[in-house]
Amino acid sequence: MISIAVINASTVLSDDQVASAVPALQTQISQHFAPAWGVDAQLSVVAAGQSPAPGAWWLVVLDNSDVAGALGYHDLTSEGLPLGKVFAGTDLQYGQQWTVTASHELLEMLADPDINLTAFVQSSAKQGTLYAYEVADPVEADALAYSIDGVPVSDFVFPAWFESFRTPGSAQFDFANQVTQPFQLARGGYIGVFHVSRGGGWTLITADGQTLRHEQRPRVGSRRERRATPREHWQRSQPARG
Repeated sequence: MISIAVINASTVLSDDQVASAVPALQTQISQHFAPAWGVDAQLSVVAAGQSPAPGAWWLVVLDNSDVAGALGYHDLTSEGLPLGKVFAGTDLQYGQQWTVTASHELLEMLADPDINLTAFVQSSAKQGTLYAYEVADPVEADALAYSIDGVPVSDFVFPAWFESFRTPGSAQFDFANQVTQPFQLARGGYIGVFHVSRGGGWTLITADGQTLRHEQRPRVGSRRERRATPREHWQRSQPARG
C-alpha cells in the first residue's frame, strides 16, 4: 500500500488542526476512492521535529506559493517520489476550506502520481482532444464538497467520466452524483485539455464555457503547472521537518 506523509509546513494551521482532519481524509481514500479507482493509501502525520519515513509520498500543507519557501517550488520529494501541496493560507484568504483542497490533492496524486495520464477523444481522422486525468477538477468547488465526520472533502469523478462511449445516466460519474455524463463539468469545475491537431499546448476549460490559455501561467506548485513543465525541470525537495 502507498504510504503518504502529511507534513504541516504552514503558519496558518496548527499541527493539531492538520492532524484532526487526517482521519476523514483516510476514510475518503480507503472507503470512497479506493473501491472506485483500485488505489489505496495509508496517511501518517509527521510530527514536529521528525522527518517523513523513507519511501513515503508527501502531502505538504503550506501558506501560499509566494511565501512558501523553496518547498513551494519543488515538484518531487527528496527521493523523487510524488508530492502534493495544499496552500492553506491562500484558501483561508479567499474563504475556502483547506481540507477540500487537501482531499483534492490527495485523490489526484493517487489517480495520476506522475501527472502524465490523459484520456484521448478522437473527433475525426485528424482531430482529437486529450483530457488531463485530474479526478477532482471537474467537480472542484467548495459548494460541491461533501462532509465526513464534519470535515469537508472534495467530490471526485469515477473512471466512467473519462470514457467517451458512456451515455448520459448509464453509470455513476462522480461520488456525489453531481455530473451525469462523460466530460461534464459541474458548476465551478474545470479540466485541462490539449487539442492535438491545433498545437498551442494545454488550455483550461471551465463549466461556464471559458477557455484559459496556457500562457496564463498556472499557480506555481500546482499540478497544472507541473503537467506543462518538462520533466528535466522538475526539482526535488528536502524534508520539510527535522
